[in-house]
Amino acid sequence: MIQLRAFFRNASRHAEHCLSVKSRPTPKAWISTGPQQQNGTFYEFRTYYIQPHLNAAFLKLTNEKIHLRTAHSELVGYWSVEYGGLNQVFHIWKYDSYAQRASVRAALAQDPNWIEQYISKALPMLSSQDNEVLYLVPWSKVQKPPKDGGVFELSTFQMKPGGPAVWGKAFQAAVGIRTGSRYAHAVGVFHSEFGPLNQVHVLWWYESADERASIRRTSHEDARVVAAVRESAVYLVSQKNKLMFPCAFSPMK
Repeated sequence: MIQLRAFFRNASRHAEHCLSVKSRPTPKAWISTGPQQQNGTFYEFRTYYIQPHLNAAFLKLTNEKIHLRTAHSELVGYWSVEYGGLNQVFHIWKYDSYAQRASVRAALAQDPNWIEQYISKALPMLSSQDNEVLYLVPWSKVQKPPKDGGVFELSTFQMKPGGPAVWGKAFQAAVGIRTGSRYAHAVGVFHSEFGPLNQVHVLWWYESADERASIRRTSHEDARVVAAVRESAVYLVSQKNKLMFPCAFSPMK
């Protein structure tokens, strides 16, 4: 009888333990490896490759008809690539959600002025098009240059897989030391969502190409910059860049 009572006591304790384990909150596991996007706003980067003999004609047409496109959604900036790619234009569009972008594309497809006056004439001038969808990294925001004019550099970094949780702090430090030391003005830092993954784009602004060259020489002798770059380079696979001039009709100049 004593053994039977002991058996039931142990069984009861085991059942209570199982119930308490089941009632505990289930720990959350995120597939994301870094800080998450807190709102739906995203940016579409578009690159158009223009047939060389039609480059001037394309820019003239776009200058005259871009208002037909900006009537539908926000254009952040529009640039002509000078170094790092020939006969290219690069532009950034801002959307509040994927639903908004879908509605914009649907409206454009039904807009006779857009189709007849612009897109039907522009498309034959292009050899190809490309786009990416990106979010701002959590510690960045779009900041316009301190004044109009100047040149923009789009630096693209292919990072190792793992996301901002792996390389975020080191990358932020490398950007921060340049902006904090006033070597350059960061317009924005963007992380890819669609397109090549694990890519980070930094859009920089300089007063001129010569100023950029001078700043590069000076910053490469700054021990703080060198240390920060070496730390972030551990997570780097490759990088490339473009130097761009804003078009006359670009909101950001």
